[in-house]
Amino acid sequence: MVTNCQVAVSLHWSSPAASCPLVWRLYLPQAWLEDPARAAEVKLPAGIAYRSKTELALEAIDQALAWELPPLPVLADSAYGNDFSFRQALRERQLQYAVQVEPTTVVWTTDPNLPVSAPAKNKVGRPRRYPPPEALARPQSLEEVARQLPAAAWRRVTWRQGSRGAQRSRFVMLKVWAAHGWQQQLHPRRVMEWLLVQWPQDEAEPTKYWLAQLGTQPLGLRRFVRTAKARWRIEQDYRELKEELGLDHYEGRQWLGWQHHVCLVTIAYAFLRAEQARLKKNCWCELEPAPGPQATAGPAHPA
Repeated sequence: MVTNCQVAVSLHWSSPAASCPLVWRLYLPQAWLEDPARAAEVKLPAGIAYRSKTELALEAIDQALAWELPPLPVLADSAYGNDFSFRQALRERQLQYAVQVEPTTVVWTTDPNLPVSAPAKNKVGRPRRYPPPEALARPQSLEEVARQLPAAAWRRVTWRQGSRGAQRSRFVMLKVWAAHGWQQQLHPRRVMEWLLVQWPQDEAEPTKYWLAQLGTQPLGLRRFVRTAKARWRIEQDYRELKEELGLDHYEGRQWLGWQHHVCLVTIAYAFLRAEQARLKKNCWCELEPAPGPQATAGPAHPA
């Protein structure tokens, strides 16, 4: 069965009270870009090059930074968090992040940046820049790390009140260093990241993992959990964008038509969120008062 759909990468602004999409990027498979007839049929602009979803996400982030929006921690699911280069790019932009990763991600739990001993005086060749692989501990998967932790390391945290009551589970956090490319003896800059693991009491194994860098302030477990779990608002955005405003109702086959559709849906969503905020007694932001009948002006008539 062949299903017709569009895949988009979106960047959302979010606060504890509300969220809204800011930037959309349509993902185009490489096969589409290499097929001139198909590209002409959907009227793709000339010069579009293939970009992965993580590259599109970074483009969206750069767009928001160019608008001089206040930088907030970047949250993402494991499709982005698993990409070592994506996290590295966020660090290069001096952005905080808390991204979900898969349990197969391999890490060290001690700093692998060991000092390199000076070569012997009679040894020829270039001096070693990195410690030999045998000098480092064997990296472990995040699942292995989590299973080895003692029961006393886990803490129960309540991060928000949901429609079904308090949202709570068991968590642990610890320092790790990603071992990306260690088997190929690659040597990217190894930096410390915080690992957060969720393991509900009634589950046979841990259920979720995050890697994060959240600034220089002391990072408490509750703050870490609340930050990592804040992606529920974006999931709510998507549900309401689809169910209330028809985000997934576009059935056209052209590039510009899709851009128009998501633009109008986003404007409508932002308007509804602004009206909801305006009607609240204790609004989380300052909004201009709604225009009354006296504020409207008709055409001028000569005397």
